[in-house]
Amino acid sequence: MQKLYNDLVNEGSKSIESALTVGATIEDLDIKDLDDALAHTNKADIQAAYHNLKSGSENHMRAFVRNLDRSGVSYTPQYITQDAYNSILSDSTGGNGSGVRGGDPGMTSRGQKSSREGGRGQ
Repeated sequence: MQKLYNDLVNEGSKSIESALTVGATIEDLDIKDLDDALAHTNKADIQAAYHNLKSGSENHMRAFVRNLDRSGVSYTPQYITQDAYNSILSDSTGGNGSGVRGGDPGMTSRGQKSSREGGRGQ
């Protein structure tokens, strides 16, 4: 894990495009890890937490890839399948249009009260 961290920091320090690629790579790995974790639990509350985290990672991946595209750089997934990647990119709503999957609609994807509920928001 430390080697991966060091490699990503070194790579991401080279340029804006490299930093964006590293960001997409981290989200790619996070999504794979969350999918693996989801496959190993049947507890609804844990599944809801994993789905919310995955939704956030998918949103981040779309943002990194969108910015890479603007720079003329394409990203190829390294940990998730190409089909899963294509599905993420084609879903601009984060899964259900609210950015919150399986949770309290008054909560953000980070589990904080949204600004309309008197919390800090995202």
